Amino acid sequence: MSEQPPRSDSPGSDPPGADRPPRGRTRSRSAVLLDRLPLPERNFVADALRAETVGGVLLLLAAVAALIWSNTLHHSYEAVSDFHFGPAALGLHLSVEHWTADGLLAVFFFVAGIELKRELVAGELRTPAAAALPVVAALCGMAVPAVVYTVVSGAAGGSLKGWAVPTATDIAFALAVLAVIGTALPAALRAFLLTLAVVDDLFAILIIAIFFSSSLHIAPLLGSLAGLVAFWLLLRAGVRGWYVYVPLAVVIWALMSNSGVHATIAGVAMGLMLRCTTREGERRSPGEHIEHLVRPLSAGLAVPLFALFSAGVVVSAGSLRDVFDRPETLGVVLGLVVGKTLGVFGGTWLAARFTRAELNADLSWPDVLAVSTLAGIGFTVSLLIGELAFSDDPRLADEAKAAVLVGSLTAALLAGILLKLRNDRYRALTDDEERDEDGDGIPDIYERDKPAYHLRMAEILEAKAAEHRRLARLGRDAGDSDGT
Repeated sequence: MSEQPPRSDSPGSDPPGADRPPRGRTRSRSAVLLDRLPLPERNFVADALRAETVGGVLLLLAAVAALIWSNTLHHSYEAVSDFHFGPAALGLHLSVEHWTADGLLAVFFFVAGIELKRELVAGELRTPAAAALPVVAALCGMAVPAVVYTVVSGAAGGSLKGWAVPTATDIAFALAVLAVIGTALPAALRAFLLTLAVVDDLFAILIIAIFFSSSLHIAPLLGSLAGLVAFWLLLRAGVRGWYVYVPLAVVIWALMSNSGVHATIAGVAMGLMLRCTTREGERRSPGEHIEHLVRPLSAGLAVPLFALFSAGVVVSAGSLRDVFDRPETLGVVLGLVVGKTLGVFGGTWLAARFTRAELNADLSWPDVLAVSTLAGIGFTVSLLIGELAFSDDPRLADEAKAAVLVGSLTAALLAGILLKLRNDRYRALTDDEERDEDGDGIPDIYERDKPAYHLRMAEILEAKAAEHRRLARLGRDAGDSDGT
């Protein structure tokens, strides 16, 4: 059975508060940028972001722990990070740091693959018109930081190998920042940030696969591809059981690791193979079910452990000064803070300027600017690309990590300020999106064009009015009796 995306033409698709044209007249534009999501998509995004926020807080704690550990007990941190274990005969005698980067991050990219597949067949990327905004914004949000890095580093005679380091956005870290600063964010902006990060991950995966694969070894590569074919055939045959897929996934990952292609690509490939649309009798798709099971492992263990053994850089006045003195590290910082902001904001503006689309009436361009600044938080994938880009220069690799931390922190502070300035407006929009006065479990904003909703509300309000009249009579009677 072919996968059919669900219909998105749900009632009430106009954004809350948006001006509707009078009867007989049509909009001058045909689409709304950052529009309200259909209810099923909104619920899915809310669940995904809730898990990402928890994972982001753990990621933030792991990064802080890494900095404290590496700056107080540096020798023990280095000893643990460089401790090797694993079967050497299979080419897997790796350091702890290597295991977390190639092994645990494969779980992270597996979840990213499922997210991407779902967006392509059932989410915001399923139609060209809907995909245009996040794709253009993500492309510009990766191209501009790469250009900024290249110009800054190249002009001062620095290495151009790190051009891809500032191109990635870390959605979990960004959501952790929102949780820490305590700001509300309307669902449309959160969904845009999530979809932007999914597209961002796709291009980051392509960058890793194309530019950071070592010399290829054909035999293990063919073995890995054969394993992927077997994985796909088992899925198509409807075979179930973790005891079938987990061992096969480990074999595919190990062969990919030995092939010269970065091992995380195996995770992405397997994630993309899962079916992410529901069939008759299914409450949720296999992809959504597996993502629900694996996401806690990714967000709660894999990514925080990667951060623990990758973010441990020695911080001192001299090392921080070097971040701004060395062309490569300055290029990373400016790429994240300036390049990401200009790229995402510029891409969104271009989508509005050259298409028949207008911005959601409840939002304004400063809101897009704030989210664009938040996209400059590029932690997990940026750290990974930094290690790959400067693998032949460990000192520069560590300095690039420090630059990623400085750039991400700066972007977080700027985004926090911009978002706080609009927090009262965001809080009002969020409250309106979540209000459920009739208590049927569906936000009222999705039912305001349905007669049944208004009849229920009429009954509720009539009951309240009757109760208030009763209380008024009791109060009046009590007053009369006191007077006598």
